[in-house]
Amino acid sequence: MLPAETILLAGPTGAGKTDLALRLAGHLHGEIVGGDAFQIYRGLPILTAQPSESLRGEIPHHLIGSVNPAEAYDAGRYLREALPLIREIATRGKRPIVVGGTGLYFKALLGGLHELPKGDPVLRGELQSSSLQDLIARLQSIDPAAISSIDLANRRRVERALEIVLLTGKPLAESRKGLTPPQTNVATLLITRDRGELRGRIEGNVRAMFDRGVEVEVAEVTALTDGAIGPTASMTLGLREVQALLRGETSREEAIVSIISATQKYAKRQMTWFRNQHNFQELNLSLLSDPEEAFAQALQLLESRVS
Repeated sequence: MLPAETILLAGPTGAGKTDLALRLAGHLHGEIVGGDAFQIYRGLPILTAQPSESLRGEIPHHLIGSVNPAEAYDAGRYLREALPLIREIATRGKRPIVVGGTGLYFKALLGGLHELPKGDPVLRGELQSSSLQDLIARLQSIDPAAISSIDLANRRRVERALEIVLLTGKPLAESRKGLTPPQTNVATLLITRDRGELRGRIEGNVRAMFDRGVEVEVAEVTALTDGAIGPTASMTLGLREVQALLRGETSREEAIVSIISATQKYAKRQMTWFRNQHNFQELNLSLLSDPEEAFAQALQLLESRVS
């Protein structure tokens, strides 16, 4: 169980979680714990929009840029690493603030996870021999609700969803349910933006990461791992597009446009997850005039838990 002083700050990519979390951590004597499946990886700070080294020097950060991209990482491992860390922060009299956009990580923290079946080599071989279109159609036929909860452009996620459904005989949503009723005595905030503003912010962020040299970063991490980037790190938004650009298979602008589109779709799925799976208080930053007002409003929403 999470310490009662824990704050969970969730939301889609590009919404402005990082800046708000830093303000809250400074005011509440907090430490930030990453809750993002992409930011967990080392060597990709630009691609995954990790807080800068200077910001991490001001406020302690944990589980950000901490895992070798060659390693597999899932929600079960996250829970095993994050929960003791959060408890340790609280025992030092600091406020643990979990920040990120990976819904399954938040679900794990709030209620635990079912033990999902390990991969079956025979079934996996069968799935790998099918086209992505056939896999999607098969998933649609046996678990229609799963279609809206995963990235259908990501073959590995479609395969894994099918594998779980076929091996458990249960809908994917059933396997994702927590082991216990969700914990309700911790403060939560879901940071949102109006759709048009969020899409514009995502486009600006993607173009900015190219200005900052994301191609060099991806080339370096690919070289350091000898091209053996692990199965979960390989799903990092934009990684495939930048790698294709480096191989000369696409133009820079085509890569940028493709990443913008994929990230906007991902943000939409994140919002759907959090609104369907959790009952977090929402803070729409599009309705607030400046960062000071956003900070004040966030404190007001959290005050019953952070006083």
